Amino acid sequence: MVAEMTADPSSYRTVTVALGDRSYEILIGENLISEAGRHLAPLASRPRVFVMTDDTVAGLHLSALEASLTSSGISVSAHTLPAGEASKSMSELERALDWLLDAGADRDDLLIALGGGVVGDLAGLTAALMKRGMRLVQIPTTLLSQVDSSVGGKTAVNTRHGKNLVGAFYQPRLVLADTSILATLPQRHLRAGYAEILKYGLIDDANFFEWLEAHGANVIALKPDAIAEAVARSCAAKARIVAEDERESGVRQLLNLGHTFAHAMEAENGYADSLLHGEAVACGMALALRYSARQGLMAGQDVTRAARAIETAGLAAHLSALDGGPYRPPELAARMAQDKKARAGRVPLILARGIGQSFIHPDADLADVEAFLEEETIQA
Repeated sequence: MVAEMTADPSSYRTVTVALGDRSYEILIGENLISEAGRHLAPLASRPRVFVMTDDTVAGLHLSALEASLTSSGISVSAHTLPAGEASKSMSELERALDWLLDAGADRDDLLIALGGGVVGDLAGLTAALMKRGMRLVQIPTTLLSQVDSSVGGKTAVNTRHGKNLVGAFYQPRLVLADTSILATLPQRHLRAGYAEILKYGLIDDANFFEWLEAHGANVIALKPDAIAEAVARSCAAKARIVAEDERESGVRQLLNLGHTFAHAMEAENGYADSLLHGEAVACGMALALRYSARQGLMAGQDVTRAARAIETAGLAAHLSALDGGPYRPPELAARMAQDKKARAGRVPLILARGIGQSFIHPDADLADVEAFLEEETIQA
C-alpha cells in the first residue's frame, strides 16, 4: 500500500494514509478550521464532539472551530490543558479521561485534538484508552504537528524516565491541516517545524531536499504555494512509510533520524521551553550525520550541505549553539541508554550514506557515541 496525494476540487490537497479498513485522509489547505463542521459531521455518530486543546491554542482558534461545528448542528465540550511539554504527563492523561467519563462519552463519540504535538499525543493516547478506543480527529495547529506528529498514529506521554515511554499506536479518522493558521505561530516555532520537513529530504528524498534548499525561505515565510507544497510532500512521505510499517518494526524507524540524540537533549533539559522538539531534532540530525561521517559512511561535503540547510533555517547544528543545557556527553549517553529501544549498552541509530540515503543501524555502541559527543564538545 502506498500514500496518494491528490488535489481536492475545493483547492485542498489530499493525502491518503493507506491502512486498509483504517485508512484515512489528510486534508491540507487554508481555512479548514472554519469549514471543520462540514468535514466532521459525517464522522460524528451523534450531534456532539469533545475537543482537547491547550490554553494558548484555545485563545486563538477554539472559537472558530466551535462556530463551524455549531453551524453544522454539533455541540462542543472543550477541555483545556496548560500549554507546554509538561502537560504530556500521566496526571494530565488521567484528568482528560476523567473529563470524558464525567461527560458520559462513549466509543462512538468523536474526540478532536486541536493543538500541536503535545495536545495531539495526549489526545491520541486518551482516545486509545477511552473504553478501549473512541473516534479521533487531529487538527494540528503547528507546522511540526502538521507534517509529523498528527500523522501515523503514534501517541504517548512522558515520564520521569524519559520521553514517550508510555503510549500506543492509534490512528485518527481524519487530519485537517489548516495552513492559514500557521501565521499565528512565533517564528521560532515555524523554524522548529521546518526541521521535521528537512528530515523527509534527508531520509530518502534527495530531490525534496534540493527543493528545500531553493525554497526553504519561502516555506518558513509561509508563502502559500511553498508551505502547501512542503506540508503535502512531507505528509505524503510519512504516509507512505506508515502504510509500509505502521508499528515501527522496520522502515518506519527511519522517521527517527536525529531523534535519539534529540530525546536525550530534551530529557536533559527537563523538557523546558528553552528547547523545542524541532530544535532538538535539527541538532540531532546534524549529529547523526556527523557520526555517520565519523564511521566512514558519509562524505563530508554532504554533511556540510545538510548542516548549512539546518543553520540557514535559523536552527542549531552543533550542541554548543543549542539553547538550554549544558549538554554534557556522559549525561546524554545515559539518557540514550534509557531509550525504549536500547539494549545492553547498544541503541539503534538512524545513520546515512548520503543525503536521502538514511538507514537503520541496529546496535550502535553507546560508549562510542559518548566518545563522539566528547569530540563534538572539544571541537566546539
